[in-house]
Amino acid sequence: MTNFAVFLRGINVGGINIKMADLRVALEALPVTGVKTLLASGNFVCTAEATAAELKALVEACLRENFGYDAWVVVLDQARLNAIIDACPYPSDNKEQHSYVTLSSDPAILDELETLGGALAGVEQTRLSPEALAWLAPAGGTLDSPFSKISTKPKYKSATTTRNLRTLLKCRDALA
Repeated sequence: MTNFAVFLRGINVGGINIKMADLRVALEALPVTGVKTLLASGNFVCTAEATAAELKALVEACLRENFGYDAWVVVLDQARLNAIIDACPYPSDNKEQHSYVTLSSDPAILDELETLGGALAGVEQTRLSPEALAWLAPAGGTLDSPFSKISTKPKYKSATTTRNLRTLLKCRDALA
């Protein structure tokens, strides 16, 4: 059995509204145990006898079937999540800047985003792992930050999702 953190892309924004209680019920039909949803932005932890890729396919199919939208998720096992958090050089709580981590199921997409972000003046970013890229945004200006404008383009929708570092910490703590 492996502990996993699962990050859903694009729920409770843009017209895709899913109550966490409904999500939990749908997920409990999967071959997983210990489902625990965190926050309303589409994060949950669970335990499964599956690989991350197998769990990704199961969860995406479950979401498409139960909620009728093109679902994409990023799945990290507990060790990968811990390694990503440990590698992040940015603070989890800062009044001037917020630390974000863009997660991807496709490392080539993060390679592209890292290159594009590196070409922008004033963008501070750090590659944490093949599936994670950390970056900073001014408090209150995340959506207007140059990197955010690049990373939220439709071409990245099916392979990325972004969380603040505090959310990753909450997921880590829920797995403990």
